[in-house]
Amino acid sequence: MAQLENTMQVHIFRGQGRVFGFTLDERGTNLPERHGPWSPFKVLDMHPDEPHRGVDVNACLDDIEQYGFHLTDAHERITHLNVA
Repeated sequence: MAQLENTMQVHIFRGQGRVFGFTLDERGTNLPERHGPWSPFKVLDMHPDEPHRGVDVNACLDDIEQYGFHLTDAHERITHLNVA
């Protein structure tokens, strides 16, 4: 039951090259412009500690909580390169 309480509906967008942005914003307006334009890709319900292919869910959810978004390039986290 606690897991359902921690569920986040995460919107995934495709950027340039192999860059993907993850955010709670269904329009992706908070994703960094430098990797756009952003195209909607899919929506996932994410739960802490539950694996999803192609993304470290815990890192994703932590970044969203701290920065409002999570970015990957070829499945490697690049969020830290895009925040002040």
